Amino acid sequence: MRKKVFSVIEPVDNGSKLSNIYDFIMMTTIVISLVPLAFKETNAVFRWIDYITVSIFILDYFLRLITADFKIKKSVVSFFIYPITPMAIIDLVSILPSISVLNNGFRLLKLFRLLRTLKVLRVFKFLRYSKSFDIIASVFKKQKKVLSAVATMAVAYILVSALVIYNVEPESFETFFDAIYWATISLTTVGYGDIYPVTTIGRIVTMISSAFGIAIIALPSGVITAGYLAEINK
Repeated sequence: MRKKVFSVIEPVDNGSKLSNIYDFIMMTTIVISLVPLAFKETNAVFRWIDYITVSIFILDYFLRLITADFKIKKSVVSFFIYPITPMAIIDLVSILPSISVLNNGFRLLKLFRLLRTLKVLRVFKFLRYSKSFDIIASVFKKQKKVLSAVATMAVAYILVSALVIYNVEPESFETFFDAIYWATISLTTVGYGDIYPVTTIGRIVTMISSAFGIAIIALPSGVITAGYLAEINK
């Protein structure tokens, strides 16, 4: 019985009709559960949406927990390992903020209202049911050395640029964090314009760092795109 449940809840490339239906229901539930977060006010409809969707999430979490040995394949130990796996943590965190809604009478559980904003993490539950995510995850795994090198370059760029601009134009950057914020925004080419250099030398530093930033940003994009196309062509 547990094995049958596992075959339904665990998505596979050529899953059964029941498995595909289960995935569709869960993805639909995730989307519906996010609807109330788009509104500041709450009402009876939104509360019922939360009651129903969180109940489905709890059931899904329970089913995955009792079939953890089929996925992790470490006998009884699997039931203790599963709750600390990344996807299980996301599942649990997406459930906890709603406990206070289900149990308003318990004062202790009202503390979870502070975590209400974490409901938005339910969107990450899509990763469990997305076949495309498996391809992307495979790309990141195979290209992790290159991507790690690029990430190191990006961090080094941010720190060096921040140190340079902070010492070149201290009047425009009150703290070193402001300089790091500026360097990060420059790296991503967003350019909010809330913090910027005003001296000539500061602008020269900005032009040079922006040119390097564009090159650094382009590297992972090319690597990921090439790896994604390679995985699709297999």
